[in-house]
Amino acid sequence: MNIFVNNPIQATIIFSSLLLVSILVSIRFRKAEAPLSQNVSQELKGVAILLVVISHIGYFLASDTRFLFPLSIAAGVGVNMFLLLSGYGLTISSSKSNDGILQNYRRRLGKLYVPMWISVLIFVILDFFLIKKSYSWQYLFNTAIGYFPGLNLYGDLNSPLWYFTLIIFYYLILPLVFFKKYPWISAIIIYLASYLIVSDPPSLITGVAHMYKIHLIAFPLGIILAWLLGKTWTINLIDKIKSSSNWLIRILLVLVASAIAIYTAVHSNIGLGIKEELTSIITVLSLLLVFIIKKISFRTLYWIGFFSYEIYLLHWPIMYRHDFLYKFMPSWLATALYFVVLIAFAWLLQRITELILKRKTAEIKK
Repeated sequence: MNIFVNNPIQATIIFSSLLLVSILVSIRFRKAEAPLSQNVSQELKGVAILLVVISHIGYFLASDTRFLFPLSIAAGVGVNMFLLLSGYGLTISSSKSNDGILQNYRRRLGKLYVPMWISVLIFVILDFFLIKKSYSWQYLFNTAIGYFPGLNLYGDLNSPLWYFTLIIFYYLILPLVFFKKYPWISAIIIYLASYLIVSDPPSLITGVAHMYKIHLIAFPLGIILAWLLGKTWTINLIDKIKSSSNWLIRILLVLVASAIAIYTAVHSNIGLGIKEELTSIITVLSLLLVFIIKKISFRTLYWIGFFSYEIYLLHWPIMYRHDFLYKFMPSWLATALYFVVLIAFAWLLQRITELILKRKTAEIKK
């Protein structure tokens, strides 16, 4: 359902204030750590999922697009941030691992597929009993294997899952072309392969190829970023910038990078192909710089990021087809409470996934 927003500008101000306060009260000083540590990565994932969910609410759920503007304009930035961090994380993990390709697939793909399968099962059941909606066996089979060829926001079981097919492609191809000593070669191969596929897309992906085309650079760029941040000179440069004696340089960099991120997010060149993609990448890199050199952490963003994958899997069907908050309370309050609810459901989904994966691992060892 679409939600009616009474006084959207005022509602946006109230929600934005609540979000800002929740972030500010969670500030902690950071300990010395790697430039793009797990903590920083989780915070950036928190930013990314906030941008994606808020965009879905502001532009596709609310009756008035002024609600949550301008927070709602950067869904593409959120997607590119996820892709970049995935490329970075998989490169770091692959560089340290001696697993074979099949072991690699078994370990990583389970963490993607199991929570997706659980969420799909839940929504299939809810749709059938609550709104009398069912899906064909072919549709359910495609969903089970992670193939989402369309992008029907209001008709699909869970339309944001178009991203799932893209990330699965990267998870499958990286182990096949990964070079530990020269990961930048892997990045080039993956980019060229992706470009060739979407430039003349096969019929299997024509319905979503336009989305893939504006997100080709981010994952390979994450691979290159992992390579660069592993260099001694890069680490020394970042440590020098973060040293106490260079506080003025650090503040200036944060201000400049923040200004660039805001400007490019607002002037995003949407619909202009490669210009849109490059503008989004500039926004992502600017945010990345801010989070790498800052000497504080935001625990609210960290925990949102910690549950970001599960939030991604759950948010749209709950808010659109099975809404239980917007219909009863002001939009700003419902939006704030939905993030609390989504984190709670995400925690539960994580626990169920962990139990299933632990049991499966134990069975394999036997």
